[in-house]
Amino acid sequence: MARTPAELVGAQPDPSFEITFDGRRITARPGQSVAAALWGAGILAWRTTRGEGRPRGVFCGIGQCFDCLATINAQPNRRACLVPAHPGDVITTQEGHGHDYLGV
Repeated sequence: MARTPAELVGAQPDPSFEITFDGRRITARPGQSVAAALWGAGILAWRTTRGEGRPRGVFCGIGQCFDCLATINAQPNRRACLVPAHPGDVITTQEGHGHDYLGV
């Protein structure tokens, strides 16, 4: 009978929790980044480019590029691969440069 890695090491992770992405409920696990939680839910893009509106998600996954920018809890331009997911986080698709509210 196959055992999971968590079972093999005797890990007792905290329970999963919910975050939302564009109003959709997503399950996240303790220790996951926002990007990992979105990927786990099958969401591969959460930003559009400034010029042509092309979809973007994770490219490098280590915080070196800026493809994974998202609006997290009303703060634009957060690198989703570096931000730990927390219960109740609200993630929204970031359009362009993320400062549309400024009128620029």
